[in-house]
Amino acid sequence: MAVYKRGYQRYNGPLTGRWTRFMVLPRYAWQRLYEQRLVLLLTMVSFIWPLLCTGFIYLTNHVELLQGLDKDFLAFIQVNGTFFSIFMYVQGGFAVFLAALAGPSLIAPDLANNALPLYFSRPLTRWSYALARLTVIIGMLSVVTWVPGLVLFGLQVGLAGGWWFLANWTLGAAVVVGFLLWLLILSLVAMAASAYVKWRIVAGAVSLAIFFILTGVSAMIDNVFRVTWGHLLDPAWSVNQVWRTLLGVDLPEGPGAGASMLSLAIFIFFLVAIIERKLRPVEVVR
Repeated sequence: MAVYKRGYQRYNGPLTGRWTRFMVLPRYAWQRLYEQRLVLLLTMVSFIWPLLCTGFIYLTNHVELLQGLDKDFLAFIQVNGTFFSIFMYVQGGFAVFLAALAGPSLIAPDLANNALPLYFSRPLTRWSYALARLTVIIGMLSVVTWVPGLVLFGLQVGLAGGWWFLANWTLGAAVVVGFLLWLLILSLVAMAASAYVKWRIVAGAVSLAIFFILTGVSAMIDNVFRVTWGHLLDPAWSVNQVWRTLLGVDLPEGPGAGASMLSLAIFIFFLVAIIERKLRPVEVVR
């Protein structure tokens, strides 16, 4: 429409709040993600383990179904910190592949098609754009991690009674806090990989390979120098240390939760610096 004709009208509809404006991006991104068959299939497969854990919780709270079994075995199958640590370990693995599959598709196309100026010409800043993309990944991964974890915790409370909740309420908090820490790391890795690699498939492979490479490097350092601090280079191992501490499970040999949290903080700062450097509406070529 030609401007001189003045046939346009100013928008007089409701305005989005300043602090919730960034949620416009996740609203449509979640829909596009679940339109991808591989993402939807992997999400459905990741619910198999929580369903098996649901059956385990039901059996442990109905002793009459386990009559005739060895007493030591009955004492072993309990819903405690060890149970939730195994659940978190398995679901955390599914989250790694989901983040590598879906995460890079959120930023890499924007960079490849030079779409950032279009975003930033709206009332969006670099930090709100990054927060929106982070919200998309964490929201998608929450469906298969801490949400079913809280459902299992609530099921156990419903079957065991209020006394079990009073004695073990920290397990529910540990599941939420531990998973949110892991999801933050997965999301930042996927965003950093897609920020440097503009091809979506390659960015997914890079974000997945980072964890395997760091695991191999940490194991090599430990074996060559006969130390245990090499584990700190592996974010998956460090997160597992934090999980086990929150759940009250015995820790393996190596640095404790404090050193693990410090290494994770440095790793997160490094990823944020990468994302901040690449998410710019223009690129200066010298």
